[in-house]
Amino acid sequence: MTGEIITLFEPPPIAQAVPITVATPAGWPAPPTASAFHGLPGQVVEKIAPHTEADPLAILAQLLVACGALIGRGAHFQVEATLHHPNEFVVLVGDSAKARKGSSFDHVARLLSQADPAFPSRLTTGLSSGEGLIWAVRDPQGPDPGALDKRLLVVEPEFASVLKSTGRELSTLSPTLRSAWDGRPLALLTRTAPARATSAHISIIGHITQTELRRHTTTVEIANGFLNRFLFAAVRRVKLLPEGGDPDPLKGSGLARYLQRVLKHAQTAGQLTLDPDARELWWHLYPQLTQPGDGLVGHLTARAEAHTIRLALLYALLDGHKKIQSEHLNAALALWDYAARSATWALGQATGDPVAEHIHAALARSPAGLTRTQIRDLCQRNLPADRVEQALATLAAAGRAHRHRTLTGGRPAEHWTAHATPPR
Repeated sequence: MTGEIITLFEPPPIAQAVPITVATPAGWPAPPTASAFHGLPGQVVEKIAPHTEADPLAILAQLLVACGALIGRGAHFQVEATLHHPNEFVVLVGDSAKARKGSSFDHVARLLSQADPAFPSRLTTGLSSGEGLIWAVRDPQGPDPGALDKRLLVVEPEFASVLKSTGRELSTLSPTLRSAWDGRPLALLTRTAPARATSAHISIIGHITQTELRRHTTTVEIANGFLNRFLFAAVRRVKLLPEGGDPDPLKGSGLARYLQRVLKHAQTAGQLTLDPDARELWWHLYPQLTQPGDGLVGHLTARAEAHTIRLALLYALLDGHKKIQSEHLNAALALWDYAARSATWALGQATGDPVAEHIHAALARSPAGLTRTQIRDLCQRNLPADRVEQALATLAAAGRAHRHRTLTGGRPAEHWTAHATPPR
């Protein structure tokens, strides 16, 4: 066999090579309407999409959030006394590595770096504490000049670590991020030399798997409004490109120069308002968007109107307009609807109980199921029996696990299995 070459697959000639489409997984959220790809963002996605395995939705969502980060606080939409600036938080939810979440951001980062040379300096990662975030955008104090540029885009490829941090006792991360999304002043009162950040403009892109999201999401972070400040976007690998695509699909398109002009104009756009047609549409949409939903998903989608108007603001700014028009609202609504479906897909059956999610993940990895003893061992026997019982009861009530009892000569043996498809 030495020196023998075995050919398992004969690749097609380069001119005939076409992408291999990946089938949509069962239960996957229905895609948004084409209106979500309105304007300049849609043009960018259209150019990039044929040359990457990444989901076009991943490119679109990250592009919008990154552009909003660069625009800063020089543009806003006002609702009563509240100013909505173009800063947004988004979490891409998909299988680790296979979803190509990082690949999709690489294309966005290259474009933004070409459009605004300051972009790399306003990009960071590592959300571990509220103190660290505030320090990155702090005001000047004494000899400390502070942060000269208050725009910041945080890309967190391990968003599970953020959820873990927010769950720690005395953690300042969750309240700091909530205030950052709201555009309120940020402050640290626990330091010897307190740090403050006024007029900070913080945007966030997070990456996580569905399993991690369910496991580390608690009812506290759902109820206190932390998670409903995030848009969720289910993303996946949509095609296979064995040899990859064009590494620079936007080269020669002129889109970077055009985006540069658009961003510069948007940074001083001031207050945007609704044009007459958009105002009529907004009055029609508003009651639907403010309708409360049920259960955990209802809490996650409770800021529907705020997210929709921020997205519409972004679409309008990237069109170079001073007024939000109907097409901007329709684009925003299409993307919001997908975010709501993604939240339902990702967390619709979540319990909000980390112990229950930990047990369910183990059951899902064990098709034959686990005994009660194995489940106690899984929890390292450092949890009270009634806490494990509570977690199992929660899974059973949610329809995500089933208990089987086998009669023996003594106490019935107990065996647990995960439902492959939880009832909806």
